[in-house]
Amino acid sequence: MTVHEALEVIARNRGEQIVITTMTAVAIWPELSDTPLDFAYMPSAMGQAPGLAQGLALASARGVIVIHGDGCTLMNLGCLVTLAHTPADVTLIILDNALYEVTGGQPPAGAGRTDFAALARAAGIGRVYAFSEHNDWQSLGPQALNGKGPAVIHLRVEGRMGQKAPRPHRTMSDQIQRLREAICR
Repeated sequence: MTVHEALEVIARNRGEQIVITTMTAVAIWPELSDTPLDFAYMPSAMGQAPGLAQGLALASARGVIVIHGDGCTLMNLGCLVTLAHTPADVTLIILDNALYEVTGGQPPAGAGRTDFAALARAAGIGRVYAFSEHNDWQSLGPQALNGKGPAVIHLRVEGRMGQKAPRPHRTMSDQIQRLREAICR
């Protein structure tokens, strides 16, 4: 499935959850959703979005979906153990394209072999899903997205060579202000 196809299912089924996008998803998500509950997280340290999501979920009592890449997840595998240890309503979606897509298309360690669903289960996450076919994700994704977290959803997606690092379509300060207003109502 393409990244766009994967994200369409999330956009249709996210409900009132906060959605944090990282890396490749930052460029595509605004085509599908542009609400104050959308947060494009492009820090200089890859892999940190699940921690932000956990803090937001615990502080706001609202569910949070993190759309993360396989490379980002590999850079912080400890997030799986942390999500299991301090449960919060966080769904970590791992878009696995077997590439560091926005840095030139290099394969990450274990590209195409890393079983992120097995890693999540071993870390203690109770709700774990894996999809490689778009039809399966379309039909079973809504159920996976609407249960309580912590949850991990591993999606195999097509990689795209030659991509540039995306820029959020809003400044970080604007995004923070919009999100703060949305969750403090």
